[in-house]
Amino acid sequence: MTDRYDVTIIGGGPAGLFSAFYSGLRGMKTKIIEFQPKLGGKVLLYPEKMIWDAGGQPPVLGEIFAKQLVQQGMTFQPTVCTNEKVDLIEKDENEDFIITTHNGNKHYSKSVIVAIGGGIIQPKPLQVEGAEKYVGKNLHYTVNDLRQFRDKVVMISGGGDSAVDWAAELLYIAKKVYIVSRRDKLSAHEALVKRLESSSATIVTNSRINGLVGDADQINQVLLEDIHSGTITAQDIDYLIVNHGYNQDSSFELGSDLSLEMKDDYFFLGNPQGYTSEDGIFAAGDILAYDGKVNLLIGAFQDAVNAVNSAKTYLEPSATKIAMVSSHNEAFDEQNEKLKREMLR
Repeated sequence: MTDRYDVTIIGGGPAGLFSAFYSGLRGMKTKIIEFQPKLGGKVLLYPEKMIWDAGGQPPVLGEIFAKQLVQQGMTFQPTVCTNEKVDLIEKDENEDFIITTHNGNKHYSKSVIVAIGGGIIQPKPLQVEGAEKYVGKNLHYTVNDLRQFRDKVVMISGGGDSAVDWAAELLYIAKKVYIVSRRDKLSAHEALVKRLESSSATIVTNSRINGLVGDADQINQVLLEDIHSGTITAQDIDYLIVNHGYNQDSSFELGSDLSLEMKDDYFFLGNPQGYTSEDGIFAAGDILAYDGKVNLLIGAFQDAVNAVNSAKTYLEPSATKIAMVSSHNEAFDEQNEKLKREMLR
């Protein structure tokens, strides 16, 4: 007999993981499908960034916060399928959903929560001959450990918030920081730009990377081209960080009997309770659009709770609209006693 879940969550980022936690709390048989090899979502792109805006959580590194999200999401032991991209969602004769992934696997579920955020995110690669051979050596698209740049000459290509933020982080670690932008000025938040302009960083505008000079193991020089004059200059570097934005893919097809109303050709138009225009398909996090939307972590968590509650009552109309609060929920009794004993040692 085909294994059939109460809810399948597409996406393993903050909204998806909290959905998994809350659906487990509500006694639902839960599955997560995630394209990336690891759970954690977009937070994994910024492991060294400090997160300040999660309620009740002191400032925490992105890497640690992602681990905490995963740990919480696994509380009720959902089934997890990573390295799978959803290609098709359709319904069977029982009005349940069949979710087909890129490798031909089929997943069966009574309801679906889509929590794919900005979609499948892949850094835009540096379009320079030979760049691919240096990826993971001294060419990076994300920064996992700032310590590797200590007392090194680091060049950052890109002028947006993330690029400028990385440059600011490296000011007190690297020996020298260069930031290169194609535009005539950096496009990041004004406060970040002012901070960088008043620092020891060298800002190179109206320029792009034209070539890389190096051996088999690392880049030794970056060739910069002035986009107006065409002049080429060479700069010695130890590391190159590229942040040219991300390619995003949220696409999956729907069966002929299904439809989802969209906003701006990307977001699912719905309401604060997580409903979309298709019965049985709910959404949480950045992918869901409605009036009053809060695009912060706290908003993703609220969306997750509402989507799970809506899925629960969709499956069981007589179910309570919300779960019992955790402080009184018997699901945590055994774990609470264990944690209390550890804290009182």
